[in-house]
Order: sequence, then structure tokens, then C-alpha cells
Amino acid sequence: MTAKVILNPYSNRWNAKARWPEAKTALINAGVNFEVDVSEKKGQIVELAKRATQDGFSPLIVAGGDGSIGDAVNGMALAAKSLDKPLGVLGIMPLGSANDLADTLGIPKDLTAAANVIASGKADLIDLCKCNQRYFANNSAAGLEPYVSTKQEKIQWLKGIPRYLLAAIQGIMDKPEWNAKIEWDGGSFEGALSLVSVGNGARTGGVFFMSPHADPRDGKLTFTYGYRHTRLGLFQALPRAMKPDKGNFVEMEGIVEVHTTRISIELDRPSPVHTDGELFPEYLQSLQYEIFPKRLQVLLPA
Repeated sequence: MTAKVILNPYSNRWNAKARWPEAKTALINAGVNFEVDVSEKKGQIVELAKRATQDGFSPLIVAGGDGSIGDAVNGMALAAKSLDKPLGVLGIMPLGSANDLADTLGIPKDLTAAANVIASGKADLIDLCKCNQRYFANNSAAGLEPYVSTKQEKIQWLKGIPRYLLAAIQGIMDKPEWNAKIEWDGGSFEGALSLVSVGNGARTGGVFFMSPHADPRDGKLTFTYGYRHTRLGLFQALPRAMKPDKGNFVEMEGIVEVHTTRISIELDRPSPVHTDGELFPEYLQSLQYEIFPKRLQVLLPA
């Protein structure tokens, strides 16, 4: 069967375009039979993935980063029209800035090794998540985290992890906050909020473990919410958010991590929101999260 590669040349500030010849050679040498579609504008991957799925290409290989994967998953879901059966099969050539999902799933960053994983044809099932009408595979958030993303989009002279960190510092200095009502399985919260981050995977932005105990195979959304009263408090949380386990910021006063199957969030004013690093076009006040266990097939190392 012929695979469809969807290349996002813009991933990692056009570095994906520069590395595509290397990725193409790796896939050919691994024996993968494929055709290529190149995304030419923001959001086009959704339509490319939908069409490739409808046309029977398999696997669908994303050559890009986490946002590209998220867009592809949405396109696959549109083509499927229901989640009665798992979506996929999805392959990943990690050409993004952070490659959070690929790292979480153990997909190698070396492109020759990643191509060999795809060629092996060994798929496994992971959970699929949804925020309002948009699906995501790794992470979503409202509050400070996507507010930082709005800062990051304006930083043109840095790329990679330094860009994420500078944007985080700028966002903390602004100290945005909301009042929120959050409900989940058997629990609720009402009060001041700095951030809420919902994870299928533990890491986002390359270095931030915002939901450090998330597991993309456990059938649960893992979300972190909390409020820090001062900028100093937020700056104290920043380095601890980079710890993958013990010492993570979820151990700090005012920060809570929860495992659940659903989340309802109502904010007192609109907030930026993202799924897999891609911002919604509009700010939102009402968010509904749900999870679909084992509904995404991904080609993974044996």
C-alpha cells in the first residue's frame, strides 16, 4: 500500500524544508513506498490529511512537528466521520521544534531510525483527546500556557527551546489571570486561575512537563490547574515545570494535577487556547474536554 507523506516545510522555522531531502532519502532507503503533499499555508494539513485518508493512502506520515501531527489527526477524524474504529495508521518523521509526542512515544529523532520505524509497520494504539470540536494527540491548554504561545509567535529572531523560554518569561511578566469554574469526574474548582494544561502526553514546548504524570495509553486526561499570586511565584514554578517527575511544579502550593475522563471549564473572560501548539483562531471562555481511549494508531518502535 502506498503511504502519503504530508510535509510541513514551515516546521521548526523552515528547518523542516531544509531537512526534507534527508528525510526523503531515509524513507526511500527504508523501502517505504510513498507520495508527498506539501502544505503551503497554515491549516492546510487538515484538508490534505482528510483527502489522503479518503483516497486510501496508508500510512499517513507527518513530516513536521506536534502542530502538524495535531492538524493531521483532525483531518483523519473528518474523513472517518466517527471514532467507532481507531484512526490511522499514522507515521511520524520528527521535523518540528519540540517533537514532544514523538519523544513521549519513543520515536527516534534520527531520521534514518524514524524511517525504519515506519517501514517496520508495527502500529500501537494511543488515546485521542478533544477540546470542543478540535482533536489533539499530545496537549492542550488555556490561560498562561497559550498566552505564552501568543508571545512566541511574535519572536522572529530565535527558534527552538530558547524561543519557548523567552516567550515564557515575557508571559510571566504580564501575569495574566482569570476566574474559573472547572468540573471533572467527581471534583470541581472555582476561583482564581493562572493556568490549566491538559495532557495526553506529559511534555509540551520541548522542555515543560505541564502534566508530568500523563500517559497516552491510560484512557485518562491528565490536567494541571493552579494559581500563583505573584510574578515571583510564577518564576519559581518555571524551572520546576522542566522537571519530568520528582520536584515538578505540581508539588507546589496552589498547583493541582488530576486524572479524569472529562473536563468542563468556564472562564470569566476569554483566553487564548491551543491544541498541540496550534492556537484557536478566537479566544474562548467555555471549554469541554473528552478522551477517546485507544483511538489513534501510531507506528512505533518494537
